[in-house]
Amino acid sequence: MKIAVASSDGINADLHFGKASHFSIYEFDEEKATFIEKRSVSIDEGQKHQWKKSLDVVEDCEIVICVQAGMNGKFGLEQKGIKLVEDEGTIEEVLDRYIKHYNFMKTPI
Repeated sequence: MKIAVASSDGINADLHFGKASHFSIYEFDEEKATFIEKRSVSIDEGQKHQWKKSLDVVEDCEIVICVQAGMNGKFGLEQKGIKLVEDEGTIEEVLDRYIKHYNFMKTPI
């Protein structure tokens, strides 16, 4: 599955979904996440409500990790069946936390 991380620099997960100018895309095989590519979003700093641009760039991903998302962005992601994870830190840290949580949730009680 593909994971998109909103990142300004390819190192930190530090952007709001609707204002993200870049997403780092990873392939997750249920054990590790491998970097695939960096995708750009044409964001106009002066405009509000640009979440649709971000959604178009990540629509083939199953998971989006970002600092936060507004109500419209959350709704749009939900409608596309994309899981939203709100987290921040380095990309390595947020992916590690997601993978640990994913594996914990898969473990039978």
